Amino acid sequence: MARRRKKQEEHINHERWLVSYADFITLLFAFFVVMYSISSVNTSKYRVLSDTLESVFSSPGSTNPIQLEEHDTTAPPAIAPINLIELAPTPPPVSEKTIRTIDDLSQQFNSTFAEKIESKDISIKQGNNWLELEIKSSALFYSGESRLERTAIPILAKAAEILKTSSNPIQVEGFTDNQPISTPRFPSNWELSAARAASVVHLLNRYGVSPTRMSAIGYGEFKPVADNTTDEGRQKNRRIILVVLGGDDSRHSRDTFKPTTLSPISPIVPASPQTRSVQQPAAIGSQ
Repeated sequence: MARRRKKQEEHINHERWLVSYADFITLLFAFFVVMYSISSVNTSKYRVLSDTLESVFSSPGSTNPIQLEEHDTTAPPAIAPINLIELAPTPPPVSEKTIRTIDDLSQQFNSTFAEKIESKDISIKQGNNWLELEIKSSALFYSGESRLERTAIPILAKAAEILKTSSNPIQVEGFTDNQPISTPRFPSNWELSAARAASVVHLLNRYGVSPTRMSAIGYGEFKPVADNTTDEGRQKNRRIILVVLGGDDSRHSRDTFKPTTLSPISPIVPASPQTRSVQQPAAIGSQ
């Protein structure tokens, strides 16, 4: 009788745990990839949200939200947000009938900005029924941008403290030099000057100046006060002017402008069919 062979003992694999471990590591890697893709944040939107929250908590009574805009996330990071200066609690709105005289406002502006006037960063001009507060663009804006510099905040904050004590109408006018600009945001100097004037209007409003009193105007390069062929002249032409008017019906350009009144037009009598004579129309206006 043949001898029965012993059943060969099965070899125990001591590395089977590596299979489960590899599966676990693979799943863990996939989990973190998914989590990273979900948590990827649009940095531009996060920055705008941060600016909005910071402006709300640092400016008492401000209720103007900052609109979210789509930006290219591959672009270089924007400049750090501007912190507004803490001011005293905003007083009740000034009555619409509280129109301060130009002389009164001129004295307060000259006293408040005496140092800036001496350094020629600010100049003040006064007419019969208007006041101009002219500020160099270099003291307010970054080159080629409508975003306000940090140094502009205290200047405009002081101006707002004076302006909100009355209800005089305000025109904010922007000017540039004749150096051409062509960007997706600013196709020409008109857009740049208008955007800079609007930035000043927005900041004055955030400091308590009523928006119903203000308007923003962009003149571009077409109102120079100096020669654009020199660096000094171009610097003088880049400016922002706050025009404070003496009343709702006043404009500083009307000091020398007198409109012509048209005389009434006499009725034209139809010609008789028999004669067919041509009637001459009455003269319009005065020469």
